[in-house]
Amino acid sequence: MTFVRCALLAGAISLGSAPALAQNGEPDSVVYVLSPSSRFEVKTGKAGLLGFAGHTHVVRALGFAGRVVYYPNASSESRVEIVVPADSLAVLTSSDTAEIRKVTHAMRTDVLHVDQYPVIGFVSTSVVPTVDGFHVQGRLSLAGQTREVSCDIRAVVGTDTLRATGGFSVKQTDYGIRPYRGGPAGTVRVADRVTFSFEAVGIRSPAP
Repeated sequence: MTFVRCALLAGAISLGSAPALAQNGEPDSVVYVLSPSSRFEVKTGKAGLLGFAGHTHVVRALGFAGRVVYYPNASSESRVEIVVPADSLAVLTSSDTAEIRKVTHAMRTDVLHVDQYPVIGFVSTSVVPTVDGFHVQGRLSLAGQTREVSCDIRAVVGTDTLRATGGFSVKQTDYGIRPYRGGPAGTVRVADRVTFSFEAVGIRSPAP
């Protein structure tokens, strides 16, 4: 991902937004900007009678931008916004460099069609506090399609740092994606359902 694209993504979700002030002058909301130490991954499974002939793969986003707008006194009003350049996704699992190149190319061109759909995005629509975090619902945009997803998030909200972990799964076909099939006579197949997981670190955005 180029610096220019990263800057455009950051600008698109207004990462520099200042916290709003309540009537007593205290911050009504706090903005946490995603740190580069955050991790966003997708794990694929194997399918088909000869699924054992293939590999499971872990795909990591090497570029992303996002923020959490947190309301300390009304946490259900909080929201999450994340964008990932589709061409920043890289396969991590295999140590075979040739296979990595092949699978990554197929994923970007034949599966995600990054030339047509360059951005993967998530915007929350509901944030409900739970015992150890939040239950978050939102819209996931992938390969030109947008669908509702939900996940339970474990979160620790500090004065200057927010940490959250969680995950969810989706079916590729729900987004119009044909799961990867390759190898001899198409015997190596990727399962329809894939699992998203994340370890997000947000750093409090300073007030102007």
